[in-house]
Amino acid sequence: MTSKPLAPHDERHLLDRVAAGDERALREVIDRYGGTVFGTAARLLGSEDDADDVVQDVFIGLPAALGRYDHQDRFDAWLRRLAARLALIRLRRARRRARILDVFSGSPRTSAPADVAERIDLEQAIRELPEELRIVFVLKVVVGHTHGEIGQLLGIRRGTSEVRLFRAIRRLRTALGDPS
Repeated sequence: MTSKPLAPHDERHLLDRVAAGDERALREVIDRYGGTVFGTAARLLGSEDDADDVVQDVFIGLPAALGRYDHQDRFDAWLRRLAARLALIRLRRARRRARILDVFSGSPRTSAPADVAERIDLEQAIRELPEELRIVFVLKVVVGHTHGEIGQLLGIRRGTSEVRLFRAIRRLRTALGDPS
């Protein structure tokens, strides 16, 4: 998909136009480097659909991101790093969601991820938790802190963190219609 390399001056001019919001210049950058971004994301994510999402995220955010490009590195290498960073963020988010869902099943999930409606319901139920329960839940299940770390962060005892997590899970199960 990439055509012949641009001279450094021409590349800089093209990227300046993208940063200024020139849609034709952005289209040219997508045509030149879209395959590179897609390939990087697809290899990391193992999913063409997820890779398409990363490509979209990279190029939608490119005009703003160019403010952090110092023109010292080759642009294609910088763009691959940006794509890799966004792909890894997507992987981390998916793992966090899986951990949240694991809390409700009691064991690692072996079935397909919950459908969109279930995820929306779960996110809404988490938002509706009382603040002290929501914070402990997010720090433990989403971020992955230990109860000891949570205690230190919040100035509470480890046992208090454990109780709050238990209460949060119980409330979430009730809110989601799981009586257990």
